[in-house]
Amino acid sequence: MPRRGARGRAAAAGRRPGRHRPGDQRPPGPRLSVGRLFLGVAPPAAAVAALVAAVDRVRDDPGAPRWSAPTDLHVTLAFLGDVPRAGLSGLLPALGPAVAGSPPVTLQLTGAGRFGSRRPRVLWAGVGGDVDALTVLADRLAAAARHAGVPVDERPFRPHLTLGRWPGAGTPDAALVDRLAGDHGPAWPVTEVVLWRSPPGRPYERVTGWPSPHQA
Repeated sequence: MPRRGARGRAAAAGRRPGRHRPGDQRPPGPRLSVGRLFLGVAPPAAAVAALVAAVDRVRDDPGAPRWSAPTDLHVTLAFLGDVPRAGLSGLLPALGPAVAGSPPVTLQLTGAGRFGSRRPRVLWAGVGGDVDALTVLADRLAAAARHAGVPVDERPFRPHLTLGRWPGAGTPDAALVDRLAGDHGPAWPVTEVVLWRSPPGRPYERVTGWPSPHQA
């Protein structure tokens, strides 16, 4: 009986189930995760424009952070992390009632701050207005997600809007906080809560949204 060559033995042994190799024509198996998800609210165009105008005055200053794209500006309400695809079917129906049962919220972007005491890491715009009602909304969303079996970041809710992040190299200019003082645009009612996906190295992707109670 002729001996099999290395190629023949590999063919006889077969390939590991579900494995996709370069050059294969078969598509890979279904993704086990929908990616890193978070819930938040996006400010309206007028508030974004005012915030961008404030940032433009310091954008090129020495020690400035790597600025967020205007289209990515948002206030995070709950970070869900890497959500399994199987968990999405229970998560989405749970979030709608959590939003609908929340009080109306009107917000105002104001001032700035930073995360990182010894070395600043994140530069953010502050959030004023109905912060207590916003906290109720965030708590309701977190409780609904946990009830649906999706873990939520346990850190205390601190409403803010990330303006930029400082990389590891260079010397951050913490005084940017003072140069971004004051209100940024008009107050605005929260009219929608959005579920976003955060793909690595790309802009955030909207998954879906739910209308929220708002003041006329």
